[in-house]
Amino acid sequence: MELRKDFLWGGATAANQYEGGYLEGGKGLSIADVERGARHGVQRQIDPEILEGALYPSHEATDFYHHYKEDIALFAEMGFKCFRMSIAWTRIYPRGDEEEPNEEGLKFYDQVFDELLKYNIEPVITLSHYETPLTLVKEYGSWRNRKLIDFFERYAITCFTRYKGKVKYWMTFNEINATMKSPRPWHQAGIVFEKNENRWQTVVDASHNMFVASAKAVIAGHKIDPTNKIGCMLLTYPTYAATCAPEDQVEAREAESSVWYYGDAHVRGYYTNLCQAKWEKFGVKPTILDGDLDIMKEGKVDYIGFSYYFSAIAGVGDIQEVEGNVIKGGVNPYLKQTDWGWTIDPTGLRNVLNDLYDRYQVPLMIVENGMGAYDTVEADGSIHDDYRIGYLKLHIAEMMKAVEIDHVDLLGYTPWGCIDLVSAGTGEMRKRYGFIYVDKHDDGTGSLARSKKDSFYWYQKVIQSNGKELD
Repeated sequence: MELRKDFLWGGATAANQYEGGYLEGGKGLSIADVERGARHGVQRQIDPEILEGALYPSHEATDFYHHYKEDIALFAEMGFKCFRMSIAWTRIYPRGDEEEPNEEGLKFYDQVFDELLKYNIEPVITLSHYETPLTLVKEYGSWRNRKLIDFFERYAITCFTRYKGKVKYWMTFNEINATMKSPRPWHQAGIVFEKNENRWQTVVDASHNMFVASAKAVIAGHKIDPTNKIGCMLLTYPTYAATCAPEDQVEAREAESSVWYYGDAHVRGYYTNLCQAKWEKFGVKPTILDGDLDIMKEGKVDYIGFSYYFSAIAGVGDIQEVEGNVIKGGVNPYLKQTDWGWTIDPTGLRNVLNDLYDRYQVPLMIVENGMGAYDTVEADGSIHDDYRIGYLKLHIAEMMKAVEIDHVDLLGYTPWGCIDLVSAGTGEMRKRYGFIYVDKHDDGTGSLARSKKDSFYWYQKVIQSNGKELD
């Protein structure tokens, strides 16, 4: 078994980390717009308002808003078959609760999609990628409030209707399972826990509301265009037992459980025994209204998109932890680490592909994978990122084993940050992922000029050979 002939090679970005133009074209404020940058290894700061003189990396990011034609031409030169990006919710509904959308925002994405299709690049669109409108957080309490179900459904219907015939692949919520896994589910759900708030009640209620909203979007999207493929998006982090002790196996299984909780609700369309066990463990139960479970059952997703960066370990003993991609995990002493301390585990990607496909038997798409690293621009302007090539080469090789040997149904592969963008976790620019370098720095300076790294040409060959040429 080989990769399908129409395998979707491409790259991935998110509006809040890449797009910029944060107040242009009628766009409103999102939760990303009040996050200041941070130094290496320091958590980003959330502000109640935009503070004068503070640095907010998302405001300009690497300025896709003004460079989209140039960037898409570079993606086409690499040979992209698809481009995963997100629509900024607040560019379509600036507050999030309006009756009518912002036409200028709709037109912007029309232009972007038309430009992609000009090069036969398939748009793969995330509807909510860390982009909850700030108004919905301040005035409604974000996903604690069921009113957001209707607001999201309206937004999704607007996008499905407007871009019918231009976009076929959609995902609803990015890394939704980090709502349960993250100690601070701000990015995923716009939530900062209040004093004396029952954290777990809020988590299961917000998650339930997002499940119903996602299912309603799937139902509407299929009615508007039966050819639409609408997926969920999960953050995956395979977790190994720290030792052979049976107790450590239990801990490892528990560490991964948020993947299955959210996967079960999206793909199976109901709350499984694992979900119910979670409620009992937390001593809570989601607030489920009449009709919700029927909606979830009808609105099952068509495929699973997922991110994979690193694996972790878990056990009952003392384990060194590292924080990465908005979650924490135990450090595996048998694996090397990136500059940011994330373990490098290509085999883990094959494990994830098998685990997801064995459990759900729906097509998969790897929509994030990559390593943040320091890049050096040489005197002649060249950027020799053999470390990035080495990382991706090993992961693609394991991905292909999952398809060719294990018979996993895989739709595509879109490495994260195919062009340099702002880190979601730290707000840094120096943590670079891209095949394309952008002259932008942590202090906000830079010309925004684009240049090709060595990995640009390497990935070009990988795509041309449909994964057969990795050296």
